[in-house]
Amino acid sequence: MEQFKMIRNVVSKSSFKEADDHVTFYKDKSALVRLNSACFIINSIFGTSEKTKVNRTLIASRKNAASI
Repeated sequence: MEQFKMIRNVVSKSSFKEADDHVTFYKDKSALVRLNSACFIINSIFGTSEKTKVNRTLIASRKNAASI
């Protein structure tokens, strides 16, 4: 698995009023615009694109799986 390192020199400060304005920015947007914004943020965090296939494999393990 690839190791990620957090960039600690990027800091953002805002007042409570500015943070509230950020929330109200998305209040008047449609659900589709908000969903696209959330997908963009998630894709930028994980370094993927919208064309990346979703890994749908599920691996389950239990502590006492042999006794079941």
